[in-house]
Amino acid sequence: MVIQTQNALDRFVTKARELFEKETDLDKRWNALAPALAELLADPTVIEASKHWPDCVPADGRAENLLFYEDPDYGFAVNGLTKGAARQGVPSRIHDHAHIYTLYGVLDGHERIERYERLDDGSKPDYAEIRLVSNNMVEPGEIDLVGPYEIHTENTVGERTVAVIIRSEKSGGFNQGRYIPETNQYYESLGPRQTPVKMFPSN
Repeated sequence: MVIQTQNALDRFVTKARELFEKETDLDKRWNALAPALAELLADPTVIEASKHWPDCVPADGRAENLLFYEDPDYGFAVNGLTKGAARQGVPSRIHDHAHIYTLYGVLDGHERIERYERLDDGSKPDYAEIRLVSNNMVEPGEIDLVGPYEIHTENTVGERTVAVIIRSEKSGGFNQGRYIPETNQYYESLGPRQTPVKMFPSN
């Protein structure tokens, strides 16, 4: 007899689906999901598997995410983001995620997360004034909840970093905001390309 056992991703998905079924308030839902992501980040099988995940490579002006899971009923997606040697010293674009919620969990390595606030009213086309409000070094196990249209970026600090990202909707099919504070420029472009891979490569 073959006994089927759940892996760490299966357990996370089960908890997320149970939460989504009972909690309809989006802010409460996404705050309540953080402990389940924390368990996923702390799982040694996930940490070991992440050593074999391919590096995400920007191309054609778009970032890349690894796609581990997309829920058929609630639409949330589980992504991976790996930044290897080629990404070190290359600043990430300041951006928002448009209308979706995102839980960004650091699995391995360290990086800096910057948060910004918008100062203008958004009435002028292709223009945005933003101000840096926080710049924090984060380490494995830390989770950042990014709400709709919140402006931020994550930058490497000279070492490979790996993140597990939970999004309320798979990115890549809609435009997200981009910000260049030096010139107060604002524009929109598609979010990350989605590359389906297995979280546990040996499975």
